[in-house]
Amino acid sequence: MRLIALTSLAVLGVAACAPASVSNVSPAESRISSLDVSATGKTSAAPDRATVSAGVVTEGKTARQAMMANATKMNSVFEELKAAGIPEQNIQTSQLSLQPRYNYQNRQTPTIDGYEARNTVTAKSEDLQSVGAMLDALVKSGVNNIGGIDFSIDNPDDAMNEARAKAINAAKLKAQTMADAAGVKLGKLLNMSEANTGGQPRPMMMQAGFRNDSMESAPTPIASGEQSLEVTVNLSYAIEQ
Repeated sequence: MRLIALTSLAVLGVAACAPASVSNVSPAESRISSLDVSATGKTSAAPDRATVSAGVVTEGKTARQAMMANATKMNSVFEELKAAGIPEQNIQTSQLSLQPRYNYQNRQTPTIDGYEARNTVTAKSEDLQSVGAMLDALVKSGVNNIGGIDFSIDNPDDAMNEARAKAINAAKLKAQTMADAAGVKLGKLLNMSEANTGGQPRPMMMQAGFRNDSMESAPTPIASGEQSLEVTVNLSYAIEQ
């Protein structure tokens, strides 16, 4: 009897020390199943600001001659901008350079035969209707280099919010459509994020050409058009089992 009792206790001891059983569940099954979607919302708005880049290029036999000639014409340019109603804080010098002009003739060592001075100014205007006339006036005042015109939206928040709402609604519809097609049920929203697209609409650039001096009947035509704004969002939904 003593031997049988000891054997029974030994068996119970082994059973008590045995480790708990581990369920055969994969890590993937232990995670919450989710459905990830993304969508882009777009809208358009008319620009309300124009940024003009224009300047003067002059040449001279000496550096001083080139700079003096440039300064004389640029003074007229600044006066013309002020006469057009452009506030001083909206006028900024964006480039000023002076470079020698080399003579490479006869395969000899290059020699300096003059200098070239460049002065470029950037002006912002909210009066888009007068941009063409302003460009013509600048050319008359001495501008001989127009870099282009940037049209932009001063405050795009409302338009961006509209695009954002469209993106979210499109993503929600997309998620529901996918869930219905797959025969599953959408759960709660797990995560929502917005793609980093800079947050601002890109300015539209338009090249402005010079008019012939004989074309005095109408100002240079300028069309601002509309700008397209877009927002991309990412939504992640839980899938109910």
